[in-house]
Amino acid sequence: MKKKIITLLLLLISSFNAEAAFNTKAKSAFLIDYDSGAEIVAKNADTLMPPSSMIKLMTLAVLFDEIKSGHLSMDDRLTVSENADYNNPLWYPASKICLVAGQSVSVRDLILGLIVLSGGDASVVVAENLAGSESAFTEMMQEKARSIGMTSSTFGNASGLPDPNNLMTTRELAILAEHLISDYPDMYPLFATKRFEFDEYKTDWCRDWGRTHTMNYNKLLFIMPGADGLKTGHTNDGGYGMVASAKVGGRRLIGVINGFNAKNHDDLAEEMKKLLNYGYNNTMNKVFYNAGDKIAEIPVWYGRKSTVVATVEKPFTVTLPKKDSLDGVRILARYNEPVAAPIQKGDKIGEIIAEKNGEVIAKAPLVAMDKVSKTQFFGRVIKNIAVILGIN
Repeated sequence: MKKKIITLLLLLISSFNAEAAFNTKAKSAFLIDYDSGAEIVAKNADTLMPPSSMIKLMTLAVLFDEIKSGHLSMDDRLTVSENADYNNPLWYPASKICLVAGQSVSVRDLILGLIVLSGGDASVVVAENLAGSESAFTEMMQEKARSIGMTSSTFGNASGLPDPNNLMTTRELAILAEHLISDYPDMYPLFATKRFEFDEYKTDWCRDWGRTHTMNYNKLLFIMPGADGLKTGHTNDGGYGMVASAKVGGRRLIGVINGFNAKNHDDLAEEMKKLLNYGYNNTMNKVFYNAGDKIAEIPVWYGRKSTVVATVEKPFTVTLPKKDSLDGVRILARYNEPVAAPIQKGDKIGEIIAEKNGEVIAKAPLVAMDKVSKTQFFGRVIKNIAVILGIN
């Protein structure tokens, strides 16, 4: 087996340093292209900071896994404990649905309560019903984070209320957003919900409270066409933060802001709109290969076919600047050959890479276009004899 690297394309394209070009008063900001993964803006992107209610995105990710696996359905009902009761002093100043101990709430309403109303009480209901306690649930959050490449984030609770163990970076919040978009296509559209009217209040006080608490805190949904998520956060000490995504002209960007000294959520939304529009106005995407394109034909060892075609699962995209300063970019395919059979359709058999000045700026797996079965015993014997005799 030998490693092989082939140059697919060599071309001249622009380079950019968006980090220096975008200014924000937020302590940390991060902007990436969803398709290419290219970083467009990065300000203190690896600095751990309190995420406030943005941590609820991880609470939702764990909950979505339970739904995706079939352990829960949207119509299942979860019971509210004393910890999530609206009379608990924790919830006096905090965002909530306004729940009462002993009542049951549908999973669907808990999800919408988390997304739209940023319900910290809903977070506790989810945590206690899935893990037995909020403390045990934070272990599930930590395990989930590590499984998707969030190596630094830590969790002290499921709601984002101030806790020294609640720490995340804007880069890792973007990783989480990308995961929510790509892995839960049936659930992600819920993040675009602008208004949620909970209709199962159990007290007059909660009913009165609920009449004025129906609109999503994510005001970007109301001012930017194409915006469809995700979550805001705010504490007095940490300031305002937002994880957002928008799809404009078929192109999706993910932006994160934290530690922003805003007047209110409207002010926060305006800053996020500026960040996203900076990406759209100053960069563009170039698609080099689409899913199903033949990128390389790789020899197969012990296969019923002598070769397997390598392709990509989704368009291989590179994010480019709109200006004209030119740098050389190479598109490379890298794989080991021969690939040992059996091979299943979609198996990773290499990777495709975009390099600029020797630095990787985009990469994606090369996958098998078709299945290749393993030869029978006598076929392998014949192959071995051919190798010994030097016959191809």
